[in-house]
Amino acid sequence: MSTAARRLAAAADALPVLLLAAIAGAGSFTHIRDTAAEHGQHGPMSWAIAVCIDLTCVMAARERQRDKRLGITVRRLSWPTIVLAGGVLVSGAANLAQAQPTAWGQVMAATPCAAFLVAVSMLERRAARRSPGALSVPGQDEITDGSSLPGDGQDDTLTLARRAAAEHQAAHGQPITRDALRARLGVSNQAASELLRQIRTSEGRNPPGQSHAA
Repeated sequence: MSTAARRLAAAADALPVLLLAAIAGAGSFTHIRDTAAEHGQHGPMSWAIAVCIDLTCVMAARERQRDKRLGITVRRLSWPTIVLAGGVLVSGAANLAQAQPTAWGQVMAATPCAAFLVAVSMLERRAARRSPGALSVPGQDEITDGSSLPGDGQDDTLTLARRAAAEHQAAHGQPITRDALRARLGVSNQAASELLRQIRTSEGRNPPGQSHAA
């Protein structure tokens, strides 16, 4: 498939999720704005509050996925998680405040908020599988024995892998993992394992699970 065709397919795949995010975000935004206006925040302030709450949720979700993409080890209850939970609670409360005092009224009022969060999580789930500036290794899916990295870009990929390993070691004080290296370079698990093996071999260390006798 050509590059143009792949881009078109990716755009068509993302369009429904983006459309859902836009519509649901607008509905949730309206509920938050109206709730703010009813409690003394009139005019531009009600709009600003609604923007702040919705964008806080988006920002926190992206920060969580950024940590995963870069292989950054964080606590389960990290600061982005706390921020996201707080934004969800405030957004949900504002949506429910606009509901009719019936079960279906509350369900309908909460739907835009829930749909917006689902759309954001879908977009972030996809973003976590990609790495900005990722380098594609020709034939990486055909690697079966882990003995080599085929393609003319092998040396360049190994250089990038070594740089990523050095940056990870400097930032976290521990060697980079296979999953973190895969996320940084956008290569397959097998390619990441082979790159990690070459890095450790050049540094005089054995990959995990291999003895010096091997």
